[in-house]
Amino acid sequence: MSTLYTGGCACGAVRYEAKATPIFENHCHCRDCQKRSGTGHGSYLTFSSRADVTITGTTTEWRVAADNGNVKIHSFCPVCGTPVYLTYTAMPDPITIHAASLDDPARFNPTVVTYGIRALPWDTMETGLKTFEKMPSG
Repeated sequence: MSTLYTGGCACGAVRYEAKATPIFENHCHCRDCQKRSGTGHGSYLTFSSRADVTITGTTTEWRVAADNGNVKIHSFCPVCGTPVYLTYTAMPDPITIHAASLDDPARFNPTVVTYGIRALPWDTMETGLKTFEKMPSG
């Protein structure tokens, strides 16, 4: 199995390759993730440094303020609309990849659920995952 995390959008116009190990893997039930995913949650892998992730292709960005006021920059394919990654104005180094955009989505290994307080009753998670009411700090 490759140590790289590779993936991209549905049409292939945007691709990425991550050389590092994710520092955080989560399911998020916040309302933004629900609306953007079209289902009950979003699933993500966060890498500590953008320098470890090579992105090819051009994305379109959408900026939205998180609950704490910090701006999240959502990057998606302008051709097929697939959400691919997120960055943050308050923290310029980390980059978060959408788990479903991985070439091998089975590599996603969530350890926590965030915004459990907003989870919809029809979108249940594994009971063994630590659940935070909101986004944990740090």
